[in-house]
Amino acid sequence: MGFTATFWGVRGSIACPTPRHMRYGGNTSCVEVTAGDTHIVLDAGTGIRELGSVFLAGGVTEAHILMSHTHWDHINGFPFFTPAYVPGHHYWVRAGHLGDAGGIRATMAGQMTQPMFPIPLETMRSTVEFDDFKVGARMDLGGGVTVATAPLNHPNGATGYRVEYGGKAVCYVTDTEHVPGAPDRNVLGLIDGADLVIYDSTYTDDEFPKKVGWGHSTWQEGVRLCQSAGVGRLAIFHHDPDHDDDRMDQIAAAARHAWGDRAFAATERLTVEL
Repeated sequence: MGFTATFWGVRGSIACPTPRHMRYGGNTSCVEVTAGDTHIVLDAGTGIRELGSVFLAGGVTEAHILMSHTHWDHINGFPFFTPAYVPGHHYWVRAGHLGDAGGIRATMAGQMTQPMFPIPLETMRSTVEFDDFKVGARMDLGGGVTVATAPLNHPNGATGYRVEYGGKAVCYVTDTEHVPGAPDRNVLGLIDGADLVIYDSTYTDDEFPKKVGWGHSTWQEGVRLCQSAGVGRLAIFHHDPDHDDDRMDQIAAAARHAWGDRAFAATERLTVEL
């Protein structure tokens, strides 16, 4: 059975619907992982709206939605995830950073309250189950799919995920800040030997010193981590809104120069087979 990752939103911080953000995409974070018959959605940024349309067209009625964290750019597509309003559908929404902060349900419902949003969470007629786990936990999603988790270095907390299926692994490590010269042991342990790592590459090493404390990393650090951990391929992800298509072309070329075709810049609707 197939094991793929498809990018529906690759941008960080805020959606960028401009002519200068067409080639790589302007929607915020959302990645679909399909492992056999199991559908996993990593984050619910604005990219999840289009994914919802694809689910409806393809008859997909169940999915596990795993949240890295709940800053707006990672959750503000959730109210527009149309399948959640359809009776008979079933979705599990999980997070590992909110157990002591009110829980994932309260957070997702909070953005769907007036005067910010006119339609409450209760309007969703599918079965939506919310689960708060302790980061570091390992989950069995059934169908031969397991998920490992690890804490990330981000304001208010964040979780990295490793999805394993059929002897292969894809890791989702976004919204994490590295310390120069001190590789993150949590990240290295999570991505060890993975086939694909989707990594927070918001900045470049040259830009990073002015962004310390903002909770993000660089594509160069992604390469360093992946090389150290014996990773197959690196997907540069969570593109800075200020990195338009021309700038992203430069970053993609620099990454290829650094690590050949094993490092690439994620683009919307790109599907990677593992």
